[in-house]
Amino acid sequence: MAIGPTSGSPDLHLAVALADCGWHPAAWREPGARPHDLLTGGYWADLVSEAERGLADLVTVDDTLGLQSSSPFRPDSRTDQVRGRLDAVLIANRVGPVTRNIGIVPSQIVTHTEPFHASKAIATLDYVSTGRAGVQLRTSARPEDAALFGRREIPAFDRDAPGADDTGPLADLFDEAADYAEVLRRLWDSWEDDAEIRDVATGRFVDIGKLHYIDFDGASFSVRGPSITPRPPQGQPPIAVLAHRTVAYRLAGRAADLVFVTPRDDADAAGILGEVRDEQDRAGRGAEPVHVLGDVVVFLDSDASAARERKARLDGLLGRELISDAHVFVGTPGELADLILSWRAAGLSGVRLRPGALPYDLERITRDLVPELQRRGAYRTAYTSDTLRGNLGLARPANRYATAR
Repeated sequence: MAIGPTSGSPDLHLAVALADCGWHPAAWREPGARPHDLLTGGYWADLVSEAERGLADLVTVDDTLGLQSSSPFRPDSRTDQVRGRLDAVLIANRVGPVTRNIGIVPSQIVTHTEPFHASKAIATLDYVSTGRAGVQLRTSARPEDAALFGRREIPAFDRDAPGADDTGPLADLFDEAADYAEVLRRLWDSWEDDAEIRDVATGRFVDIGKLHYIDFDGASFSVRGPSITPRPPQGQPPIAVLAHRTVAYRLAGRAADLVFVTPRDDADAAGILGEVRDEQDRAGRGAEPVHVLGDVVVFLDSDASAARERKARLDGLLGRELISDAHVFVGTPGELADLILSWRAAGLSGVRLRPGALPYDLERITRDLVPELQRRGAYRTAYTSDTLRGNLGLARPANRYATAR
């Protein structure tokens, strides 16, 4: 049986998902929003520093290959919403040196990129942040994204066709993502921890016998290795995935340390958790800890009616009610704390909160919600580690090649 946190565990994990001016498409028009700063490093440093003040385990930084769109499956021609963004991995490298404890987890689109390059980038982030890097793997099934590269075609297909989670283009994309994760981990292990000697007296900088070929040969990748970057401080930075359906739960069971899911209520949370644990067992990873966090889009105010009015104003600017893949919460910090602890009792490790408007809802999380959870004895009052793995309670993995040798 897969290992996971129990409802009696005192460890509640809190992540914050950062995107543009917030998860509401009209948030850039809110008083206090900073749309003119979106393409500056200082904007992102301020947001991550605020999340760190709230003792969040980590922030994720959203990214895509194509322009943002009001549809998850195709581009649009709207000009009244944020379009254009910086690269998530480079943002992460900018904010790493100006923070101390919080984990930084950028998105990496695996469908059209090479795992060798990504392994170097995330290993570099782990060095720059002194052990606080992670990566969220994302697939892309949009033909428009494939056209940006011109190396492969992804035909349009029915994601809801019978058996789509098991065979066909969608299943192939997620199998490729699982191979991508395996290549990342092997490349991170391709240098043993003590491969660099750096002995000036003897003139020996590296022990070449402690660098290893990974010789990965799969359906999508053939990678010899080794990496050009020494093993990261965490050994293997945690890998995260967002999962909505069986094919994604299968990827989580095979490859992830951290899973973001989108339950609607307590029963749904327990059911999704069971699916993820079943997939862990099928992948032979039942003994490994894998955290499952529920995603929530949040609009917070000290008065619930004020939160409702603010969201209604944003919906009016959007021209419709906000639609999200995740549960949309509108209310007070105390009410949100009730929801979080209810999902925790259902077995989830915690939540990933998506602020509806930035920086307003982020500040309500850090300055109102977190103190409320602390008053209830449900959340820590200080960081317990200066690495992401440490704050998540994940052990540093042994190097597979050093162990074999």
